[in-house]
Amino acid sequence: MAKDPYKYFRVEARELLEGLSQGIIDLEKRGVSKELVNRLLRLAHTLKGAARVVRQGEVSELAHGIEELLEPFRDATGLVPRDRISRLLELVDTCGERLKPVFSPPEQERAAVPAPPQEPEGAITNVRVEIAEMDTLLYDLADATAHIGAVYQETAALDAVVETANALVTELASVPGPSDSGARARAEELRTALKRSSRSLRAGLDRAQRDLGAIRDRASDLRLLPARAIFAPMERAARDAADALKKRVVFEAAGGEHRLDAHVLLALRDALAHVVRNAVAHGIEPEPARAAAGKAPEGRVRLRVQKRGNRVHFVVDDDGAGVNLTAIQDSLIAKRLIPTSEARALQLPEATRLLLQGGVSTAPEVSEVMGRGIGLDVVRATVGRLKGEVELRSEPGRGTALELMVPVSLESMDVLSVSAGESSVLIPFDAIRQTMRLANKDLARSASGAALVLDGHTIPFVPLAEVLSKKRLPGSWPQTWTVVVLRARGAQGAIGVNRLNGVRNVVLRPLPALSGSSPLVAGATLDGEGNPELVLDPPALITAVRSVTGPATEPVVAPPASVLVVDDSLTSRMLEQSILETAGYRVDLAVSGEDALEKAKQKPYALFVVDVEMPGMNGFELLERFRADPVLQKTPAVLVTSRASGDDRRRGEQVGARAHIAKGDFEEAHLLRTIRRLIEGEST
Repeated sequence: MAKDPYKYFRVEARELLEGLSQGIIDLEKRGVSKELVNRLLRLAHTLKGAARVVRQGEVSELAHGIEELLEPFRDATGLVPRDRISRLLELVDTCGERLKPVFSPPEQERAAVPAPPQEPEGAITNVRVEIAEMDTLLYDLADATAHIGAVYQETAALDAVVETANALVTELASVPGPSDSGARARAEELRTALKRSSRSLRAGLDRAQRDLGAIRDRASDLRLLPARAIFAPMERAARDAADALKKRVVFEAAGGEHRLDAHVLLALRDALAHVVRNAVAHGIEPEPARAAAGKAPEGRVRLRVQKRGNRVHFVVDDDGAGVNLTAIQDSLIAKRLIPTSEARALQLPEATRLLLQGGVSTAPEVSEVMGRGIGLDVVRATVGRLKGEVELRSEPGRGTALELMVPVSLESMDVLSVSAGESSVLIPFDAIRQTMRLANKDLARSASGAALVLDGHTIPFVPLAEVLSKKRLPGSWPQTWTVVVLRARGAQGAIGVNRLNGVRNVVLRPLPALSGSSPLVAGATLDGEGNPELVLDPPALITAVRSVTGPATEPVVAPPASVLVVDDSLTSRMLEQSILETAGYRVDLAVSGEDALEKAKQKPYALFVVDVEMPGMNGFELLERFRADPVLQKTPAVLVTSRASGDDRRRGEQVGARAHIAKGDFEEAHLLRTIRRLIEGEST
C-alpha cells in the first residue's frame, strides 16, 4: 500500500490556514501589535516551507505573498488598511482552494473511515476523522456492554447449578444408612467451588461493566468541542458580508466555553454562517439610516451559545432595523404565495413564521449576499434534522434575534423505556412532559377522538400500540391507562402504554439509509441482551397521535381512503408513503405519469399527489390527462414541486390542481392537513 505523502501536511496546513484567517481578523479589529504580526509571519513562513516540502509550489508562493504583505507592519503601529486586510484574507482563501485536492483523504483512508458530506474546510473538519473513529469506538463499547448484559443472563443458569448442588448436599446428608463422609465432603467442595465461581463471575462482570461505562464516558467527552471552535468562521462570515455591502459591523460572541457534541457544531456551522450573513444583510442598516435613528455607525451582530438542560441554544441577534413587515407582505403578494387581502392582514408574528419557510425575501435587490428568498428554510430544515426548533423574534427599530435550539448530543441520550402491546420502545426523555395514571372514563370524547385535559389544554390521546401497528386495538380500551404526555416543537400529544420500564442512557445509532424504517423512528440502540431497540422520534410521534382518530365509544371504522403518489424520486415516494400510511391512508405508488394513468384507470382513488418535474409526462401534463377524463377529473390532486414560483402555481391551477406544496416547505403536518381537507371536502 502506497504511503500518503500528505498525511501530516494535511493536518498542519488546515491548522495554519485557520490560524492565519483568525489572526488577520484580529489584526483588523485590534490594530498592529508586534506580537500578533510576528505570530502571523511565523504561520505564513511555516506554511511556505511545509508546502514546498510536499511540492505544493503555488501554495508556497501564496504564503510568501502573505509574508510580504505583513512584513511592513512588523514595527508599525495603528490600524492596517482595510484593503490590505482583504488582500491577506484573499490569499489565505486561495491557499485553501488550491489545497482542496490535498485535503481530500486517499481512497484507503476514506475506506477506513467513511467520509461525511463535503463541508467547508476548517478546524472542526480537521477533527472529523477522529470524530468518526470515536463514533465507532462508542458503538463498539455499546456492543460490549450489551454482550456483558447477555452474559449476566447466563449467570442465572450457574445459579441454578448452585441450587442443584445445595439440594444434592442436603439429600446426601439425609440418606439413611452407612455414612459416606467422602462423598458428602466432595459434594460440599463442589458446592463451595460453584458458589465461589458464581460470586467471582458476577464481581468480574460488575467490574467490567463499570470500566466500560467509564471508558464510554471518556470517549464521549473526547467527541466534545468548545463552542468557540465555530466563532472564527462566524466572525469571518460577518466581516465578508459587511465588506461586500459596504457596511461597518462589529461581531461579538459569548458562551464559547460550553463543550458540545462535534456533530452538532458540524451540522450547524453552515446554517449559523447563513444566519450571521442575513443579520448583516437584512438587519444592519446603512450608516446614514443608523445615524438618522440615533444609532452608532457600526452595527452589532452577536452570537450567544447557552446550555439549558439537555438542549443548547444558539442565538444570533443584531441591533438593526428589525423585520420589515411591509416588505414581507409585498414579497408574498409579488410571488402570489397568498392572496393580497391575507398578506395585508398579516401581523409580525405570522409574517416572521412565513419568512422561515423560504421563498420570501425582504431585500430590495438580488446579490450574492441576499435577495433570493432561500436560506432560512434551509436553516429550519437543518435544525429539524437535528430534532431542534427555530424561533425568530423581531422588534421594529431595535433589531432581530434568530434562536436555534438543538439537543446537546445527537448520540448519547436519556430515554424512557415503555411497553405497548407486544412491543417495547424508547422515548427521548427530554420530550416527556409528564407521566400519569388515568382512568379510561376520564378521557374526553368527541367526534375527532379521545383527549385528556391538562392545565386547561386539550391534548389528543391515542394508545401507542395503535400508532405503532397503524390499526385499532381489538375490543374495548382498558379501564386504566398509563399515560405519557409528550411535547416537542410547540406541539403536544399523549400516548397510552401498558408499562413504564425505567429511564436509562443509550448510544443512539442511525438506521441504515435503505432500511425502510418508519418516520416514527429516530434510531436504534441495543438492550442488555444485545437485541435492537427502537428510539422513537417525538415530533413525528406527536404528529401521528394528532393524525389518528381515537374511538369516541365503540366506533364503526370506515375503510381508509386510497391515495396515489406519483413521483420519479424514490426518496420522495417512500417519504410520502410513510407519512400517509402512518396517518391511516392506503397508498399506491407510480414512478411516472404514464404509470399513474394506468393505475388510475384500474381502481378509484380519493386523491392524487403528483410531482411536477418528471421525465416523460410531467405533472402538469398528467393533470391535463386526468382533467380530460370524465371519471378522473372528479378526483382532487395535489402538486408537489421543488419550485415555488407563482408561474408554477398558476399553471397548476389551470390544469386543475387543488393545492400546491413546495418540497422546500415540506412539512408533514401541512401535507396531512391539505390532504384531509381535500378528501373530506369531496366526501361531504
